[in-house]
Amino acid sequence: MSPRTPTDQAVGRPGAGRVTGRHGWPTALGVALTGLASMMVVAALGLWAAGATDLPQDAFPRVVAATVVTAVGGTVELSGDAGGLAGTRAGLTVVPLSVTLVGALVTAAGFLRPLRHRAVAGGRELAGWAARIAVLWLLGLLALALAARQTFALDLGSDTLNDLGDLFGVHPEVGFTTRVPLTLLVGLVWLAGVLLLALLVARGAPLPARLLRFQESVRPAAYAMVALLLACVVIGLVVALVVAATRGHARETLAVVLLGLPNLVWMAFTLGLGATWNGRVEGPFGLPMPQVLDEVLRGRQTAALNLRSMAEYDGRVWWLVVVDAVLLLGAAFVMAARSPARTRAWQHAVHMAVALVLTVLAICLVGRVSAHYGLTVLGINDLAGLSGDLFLHPQVWPALGLAVLWGLVTGFLGALSARPVHRRGATGPPPGQG
Repeated sequence: MSPRTPTDQAVGRPGAGRVTGRHGWPTALGVALTGLASMMVVAALGLWAAGATDLPQDAFPRVVAATVVTAVGGTVELSGDAGGLAGTRAGLTVVPLSVTLVGALVTAAGFLRPLRHRAVAGGRELAGWAARIAVLWLLGLLALALAARQTFALDLGSDTLNDLGDLFGVHPEVGFTTRVPLTLLVGLVWLAGVLLLALLVARGAPLPARLLRFQESVRPAAYAMVALLLACVVIGLVVALVVAATRGHARETLAVVLLGLPNLVWMAFTLGLGATWNGRVEGPFGLPMPQVLDEVLRGRQTAALNLRSMAEYDGRVWWLVVVDAVLLLGAAFVMAARSPARTRAWQHAVHMAVALVLTVLAICLVGRVSAHYGLTVLGINDLAGLSGDLFLHPQVWPALGLAVLWGLVTGFLGALSARPVHRRGATGPPPGQG
């Protein structure tokens, strides 16, 4: 046998000799810039459709930057000033999940691209590749966070109110800024989650040798949940296009699609499971389509948003249960079909339940909405009708309990339906055990 050359030895080691050529700093720069640019494009188009280009003081680019910051979990704070005899209060908590989803898909694709056609990769190699992306990602996010700040003067709405404002020195302003350190920290956690999920979902992505034993139980479930969430978005997109074509309001619908479609469809998915969200809508604030959300929540101190309360306004909401059942059975079938044949039905049920609980928990955490603004002068509230309040929060523990039940049932049925499908690993023991 001929001796191995240094080149052969480098090729023999997982990832050796490939870091510079296939996923070095230039490639990492492309991944980071492409991910951030895709989010900026989607955010800009959505804000344009929502009419944000009419904002004064050329604020549109800074609003786009703030939208991208919030899309990765960053913190944008609202502030107000109305003079010595007046007071303001303002706050906004919402994640534009359309922007988040596009950025996650583009970034994950860029991260996985240099790792194609690899069975195994060293942990040090993967960590180094992710670190390169993270450094450049944080630099881009820092630039956006520093640009995301603006102050606007508010119009009091009538000559009388403007005269009172001049008399009492009330010149209300509202603005936004970012908490840069917290934004960078949360943005780094977001990126790490995206890259980790990409490794878990992609069947062709290499894993360190020590983690290969987990791929048979984790990867099929992770893939099924991602496919489930994307299927919800596709269904929501089709419904939105039909609504835009038949009922008009195309520009408003486009704004919802480009900024918050996953917010709506993933919340609707949890409602179809039987979950309840508590909320209130008052003042000039409102929720996007469908109108039934606004009808249930407006005018109440705290309203329960669930299938029963929405059915009082529109009985078609019960179809959410049917849609959820079909989607979950499909996801369970996909999970079972991608798993080794030796996996038992009860194991599929447990895997499905755990995966669904984690998915519903993620929806509950990122789907919360909270917004409020108020202006008072000499103790008079709701000056010029500008005050308003909106919030929408899930009842987390009941939702997770329902996810367990749905996951166990659909996971078991999905395993039974996948039995005729030819799968790998028919009878052999798990890797490393024979």
